[in-house]
Amino acid sequence: MTTRASRWLASVACALALPAGSSAWAQAVHPADRWEYALEAGYTAKVRDNSPFDYRIAPFHLAFRSPAFADLWTSAEGARLTVRHRISLVAEAIAQGPETHYVAIQGAPVFELWAPDRRTAGFFEIGGGFGFLDSRGVPGGQGQDFAFNWYTQGGLRRQLTQDMAITGALYFTHHSNLGMTDPNPGIDVLGLNVGLVFAFR
Repeated sequence: MTTRASRWLASVACALALPAGSSAWAQAVHPADRWEYALEAGYTAKVRDNSPFDYRIAPFHLAFRSPAFADLWTSAEGARLTVRHRISLVAEAIAQGPETHYVAIQGAPVFELWAPDRRTAGFFEIGGGFGFLDSRGVPGGQGQDFAFNWYTQGGLRRQLTQDMAITGALYFTHHSNLGMTDPNPGIDVLGLNVGLVFAFR
């Protein structure tokens, strides 16, 4: 077989494979309609002067997402604005500050705006929970071990395969014991969060 014929056959194969791949994506269950778990990691820095300590925190999440329970909007082309539940186990390494760690649980709704191709979505989450850290009784540090958390993040998601995706987001979290101790400086940090998402089969 000549080189020219080989190139022509390769081009035809690629042209046929593209529609087939798109068809497979279209026929598969939409990513928003599947149970998922995600591994996320980030790095954040203090953004408010509520504590004299220059906090630096690295959050790690094991998150679980439900299938979408509502479609707020859909388009004729296949775009969707969905809402799903998220619950996550959080372990934070406090790299800078008097405490060293915080372990918590969080819950939140997740709003996802999906492109018609089902591969790209923008997302926004806002929620909170509670947990425990190792307070040290240091002035300007946290007043007790028990602390609530509130967080929000927004970013982009991209499917690598039908069962796996990556995420990147701007991430903010606030820690507070809601005035159970006086003073109650709290912690406010902002940074980046990235993740790997896997669908349950």
